[in-house]
Amino acid sequence: MVIDPKHLELLRLFDEYGSVTAVADVTHRSPSAVSQQLRQAGSEIGHALVEPAGRGLTLTAAGRLLAHGGRDVARTLARVQAQWEGHLGEAVGEITLAGLPSALTHLLPDALRRLREDHPHIDLRMDDVDLAEHEFAGLTRDVDIVVAHSLVAERPLGTDGLTVVPLAREPIDVALAIGHPLADRAELTPDDIVDCRWVGVPRGYPFDTILTSIEHLTGRDLDVVQRIRDNRLIEAIVASSDQVALLPRFTTPRDVGLSLVPLTGVTTTRWIVAVMRPDTAERVAVRAVISALSRVDDAAV
Repeated sequence: MVIDPKHLELLRLFDEYGSVTAVADVTHRSPSAVSQQLRQAGSEIGHALVEPAGRGLTLTAAGRLLAHGGRDVARTLARVQAQWEGHLGEAVGEITLAGLPSALTHLLPDALRRLREDHPHIDLRMDDVDLAEHEFAGLTRDVDIVVAHSLVAERPLGTDGLTVVPLAREPIDVALAIGHPLADRAELTPDDIVDCRWVGVPRGYPFDTILTSIEHLTGRDLDVVQRIRDNRLIEAIVASSDQVALLPRFTTPRDVGLSLVPLTGVTTTRWIVAVMRPDTAERVAVRAVISALSRVDDAAV
């Protein structure tokens, strides 16, 4: 029996996307066609590869084994493609990228300039997203490069099995209105700011771990008045009130009525990383984009 590589690819997609409908969407086929192809694959191989699960289907043990093999095949094909592109000396093609706005604001301007100069045949298509840390990994199903961040480790939550490349390190400072009593301090400690009124981020977002650390160290609950995703809105609120927030040092404007003061005593440096599927990470054009984005020595600035 010879296993058809197309069946392996279909099983890989079904394993990663989790439903017939999702696979149909990404492959531009109808759900009935995907279901038929899964049944045909099982018939040709001689083993059931999917089985009913509620209203949908799930992989059998045999299906999971072959889906894993599909990932190996995809990775090998990508590596061969990368070697061929390297032989030709070309980094070409469309690369899709999605990531959190504050990190992209810091990385993209220089990266785009480098790509224009060094790799003019790469077409970089971008989207900005702001998600909880564990949600970034899911974007790798649909885009080539996901720019995520974490304050806990180089590898954000949920990225097991994916390729993670550090791009930059950035301190997170306490943002206060210029007229705030603490705005002129050289640095702040958790005890200095535990009584402040805070503009926080949604729970599960990396910056929230700093607030949790402050509460743990001081034994006090913080007064988090608002929880907001958008940094520009946070800046506006802080600049016009006595509330304080946590904002990234390199991409927070200095001319909007804010003072940024370093916070000591807790971990306040975030890792900004690129997250990719292992096969995608093999592409020459993807590696060129990662190289252009990389500013991993930034924390020393």
